[in-house]
Amino acid sequence: MESDEGVKRCSRCKQHKPRAAFARNKAMRDGLQVYRRRCAAVYHQQRQVAEGRNVRPSVAVPPGHKYCRTCGEIKPHSEWTRNSSASVVLATLCEAIKGRQHHLKRDCGLTEAERDALIASQRGLCAICPAAPPAHVDHCHKTGRVRGVLCFNCNSAIGKLRDDPDVGRRAVAYLEGNLWKPILVAPGVYQLPS
Repeated sequence: MESDEGVKRCSRCKQHKPRAAFARNKAMRDGLQVYRRRCAAVYHQQRQVAEGRNVRPSVAVPPGHKYCRTCGEIKPHSEWTRNSSASVVLATLCEAIKGRQHHLKRDCGLTEAERDALIASQRGLCAICPAAPPAHVDHCHKTGRVRGVLCFNCNSAIGKLRDDPDVGRRAVAYLEGNLWKPILVAPGVYQLPS
């Protein structure tokens, strides 16, 4: 056993451990936390569970791997992307969760089964042009309401028209050969042709 100067007693587990097992705390007289790091982590996790929060279970994770709280699996670092805001830290979700399922639920509030039912109600065709298979769930960015499932080109076109029906009508009129020309009725006041 080390000398008494190189060890400290953890007030939680009542064991004497090396001083390196304790985190620093400038507010304490000896400059170290009262609980050793492992006991502090267990205590913190117990408090989080008692308060009803989602906590990562104590899982032994081998070096070069990380535990995904969403899918509950331990995966190698190669299946994780780097967090764009930090150079060393890995993302909080593994690549599998970042896929379409997560996007559908987060952005559109749909499951894959609900999306498939929507596609079936459209007879497996794009809701705008029945020429291409639907692949993108279209939703109103203001209300979040799902409008339908579109092909890539139609979904992109609606986005480029800024989801504005008036801009869409003017685009249709333009395609039909009617050039949109505003009529000046007063200084700074324009009227749309009917």
